[in-house]
Amino acid sequence: MAVMATSTTCFFLLASWLCLCSQARTPPSRGSNGSNTTAGDELALLSVISMLRSNGSLDSWNTSSHFCSWPGVFCGRRHPDRVVALRMPAFNLSGRISPSLGNLSFLRELDLRDNLISGEIPPELGRLGRLQLLNLSTNALVGRVPAALAKCTDLMTLDLSKNQLHGEIPPSFGAMENLWILDLQENRLSGEIPRSLANLPSIGFLFLYSNMLSGEILPELGNLTGLMHLDLMDNMLSGSIPSSLGMLSSLSWLSLAYNSLSGEIPASIWNISSLQGLNIEWNNLTGIIPANAFSKLPMFREVSMDNNRFHGPLPVSLANATRLRLLQLGPNSFSGVVPPHIGGLANIKWLLLSNTLLGAEEPADWAFMTALANCSQLLILDLSAGKFAGFLPRSLSNLSNSLQTLNLQDNAISGTLPQEIGNLAGLESLIVDSNSFIGSLPSSLGRLRKLHLLSASDNNFTGSIPLSIGNLTELSTLNIKANAFSGIIPSSLGNLTKLYELRLGRNYFTGQVPGGLFNIRTLSIALDLSHNNLEGPIPEEIGNLINLIELHAESNNFSGQIPKRLGECQLLQILYLQNNDLSGTIPSLLGELKGLQYLDLSSNNLSGQIPGFLGNFSMLYYLNLSFNSFIGEVPISGAFANASAFSIRGNGKLCGGIPDLHLPRCSFQFPKKKQKHLVIPIVLSIIATLVILAFLIKLCLRRNTRKTKEYGAGNMVSTHGDVYSYGVLVLETVTGKRPTDNTLREGLSLREYIDLALQNRVMDAVDTRLSLDLENELHSKGDSSYKTKIDCIVSLLELGMSCTQELPSSRMPTGGIIKVLLAIKDSLMGEHTT
Repeated sequence: MAVMATSTTCFFLLASWLCLCSQARTPPSRGSNGSNTTAGDELALLSVISMLRSNGSLDSWNTSSHFCSWPGVFCGRRHPDRVVALRMPAFNLSGRISPSLGNLSFLRELDLRDNLISGEIPPELGRLGRLQLLNLSTNALVGRVPAALAKCTDLMTLDLSKNQLHGEIPPSFGAMENLWILDLQENRLSGEIPRSLANLPSIGFLFLYSNMLSGEILPELGNLTGLMHLDLMDNMLSGSIPSSLGMLSSLSWLSLAYNSLSGEIPASIWNISSLQGLNIEWNNLTGIIPANAFSKLPMFREVSMDNNRFHGPLPVSLANATRLRLLQLGPNSFSGVVPPHIGGLANIKWLLLSNTLLGAEEPADWAFMTALANCSQLLILDLSAGKFAGFLPRSLSNLSNSLQTLNLQDNAISGTLPQEIGNLAGLESLIVDSNSFIGSLPSSLGRLRKLHLLSASDNNFTGSIPLSIGNLTELSTLNIKANAFSGIIPSSLGNLTKLYELRLGRNYFTGQVPGGLFNIRTLSIALDLSHNNLEGPIPEEIGNLINLIELHAESNNFSGQIPKRLGECQLLQILYLQNNDLSGTIPSLLGELKGLQYLDLSSNNLSGQIPGFLGNFSMLYYLNLSFNSFIGEVPISGAFANASAFSIRGNGKLCGGIPDLHLPRCSFQFPKKKQKHLVIPIVLSIIATLVILAFLIKLCLRRNTRKTKEYGAGNMVSTHGDVYSYGVLVLETVTGKRPTDNTLREGLSLREYIDLALQNRVMDAVDTRLSLDLENELHSKGDSSYKTKIDCIVSLLELGMSCTQELPSSRMPTGGIIKVLLAIKDSLMGEHTT
């Protein structure tokens, strides 16, 4: 209905201007006759300026010049001393309307529209008996509509629209027998439409839309035989449409949309031969549109019937409405096929048939598509959410070159997307989501140089992305997610420098993401790479996307660390990196993402402590850090204060946190940034102790042949029991756990727990104090030193595992134990001296 509104506005402004023609004249001298009345008008104007602020536009309103020369002031010809018009639209005025305006007794026109005037409308304006035009629209006026305005019996135009007026429409308005235009739209008026308005003999335009009016539409409005435009849209009106409205023989536009009207459209409405526009969308209207409904509407240009409960086929008489520009019918329950004679609508621009039961099953049912080739002015064709199936006919290539939007989404169309679609040179939006298309995207799409939106998600497209897509340099949205595309993402997508939204998720793309994508600085709505087979690191250049709101990179094979420059994307609200192979710690620069609402880093190889800044994200609704290798104390503030707001499952070395997490207490102090790293001293002291114990065991084995019970085994007595016990001691020392600890995973022994860690994540099995210090040392000394220490810890664990073999004969002898320990010591000492 945008076209209807535009046409109405233009006509309304023209009508308002023609209903008055006040003429200005040269300002009279101070000595003119009628000096008393002149002084009265001047005083009234000075009172007006005293209550208004003008930002300079009324600075010349002072007694140094005659008031008839003041900006916006017009005096009469027959009465040159009297003000007949105040025309000050868009003067940037604020303040209040002075009651003294009621003293300008010769005033015929008061136009203060498009300003910032506030306060109430003074009832003193009702004293202006000669007033013919009052326009106070588009201000910030409040209060009730003064009933005293009805005393302005010469009033032809009353426009109080687009303010904040409330209360009821004064019934006294029905006495203004000269009123031609009454515009009260876009206020907060309530109550029922006064019956007295049906007594306005001259009314031609009645605008009451966008208020809170209730009750039923007055049948008496059918008596207003001169009414040309009736707009009651966007209120709370109920009941049925009165059949008496069919008596409005001059009616051009009827808008009853956005109410709660019910019942059927009266047959009399289809007999108003002057009718050009009908808007009844968003009601509860029902019934079938009569087959001859459009037979007597030669002037019909626009009809909007969407969001009702109409059903049945489209009327065959539709072809008679040859001037029709807008046909908007869905959502409704219209059914059957689109009749081919719809091609007779030579002037149609907007054909909107979405969300109906209209469809096509057989090739013949698509005949209307061929017929639409006659509609050379067609701009939008919307067949979305219908019952269209089968193959898309190649005849669509004959549609108008003016066609800007083709929407076929949410149907059951199958087969390939025809190459001929590339002939629609004017196309700006192509939407084919949620169908059953197969095959490749046609390379001819690259010829659609005006295309802004290409959306083909949720189909069965295969193959690679055509390189020609890179030619669509006007593209702002590319959405091909949830298909079966494969191969690499073409670097030509980097040419799409106006892209706001790129969705490639849920396909089978491989390889690395082309770097050019991270130079598209317009990307803001979303970058979706999720659920593919992409690999390699996420490049630091992602920090170029400073306007990005959503980043979906989950469920790929991305590796390496989280890029630090991701913290430069400070508008991010959604960050999904889960189910990848990312490692390292969470970068501190991510603390700049204060607008994050959803953060998922789960199922990666991330390590280190959980940074406290995550708790400071005040807008964070969802946080998932589960199944990583985080260690240390869990923060307790902000998002971490509510156990249901975040997940840290699968991180076996966490402690502390709120009680609801049921984590062990943190019984140690974590190293500070400037604290000397203690990995080597700790491990060396462990080794020294173990060497001494190994010597003692060796002596005991030589002197003592007494059989002892093996520690923790429950097996037969063996002379190798002390080696077993020694191995358990090694494992306990390195892991900080005992065989009976309930912190072990359910059903696992200490050996099984360590064996699993050696295969996957060795640091999961290491004592928290050691692993935390190692993580800190990694960032200060680098990978080389870190790897040496990890190798030493692995050697100690393997030593313990060897000493605790189930078969005594398989256990390492004490001499071998001592050699291994001394080798580990030498390796650490060599690292220490460097």
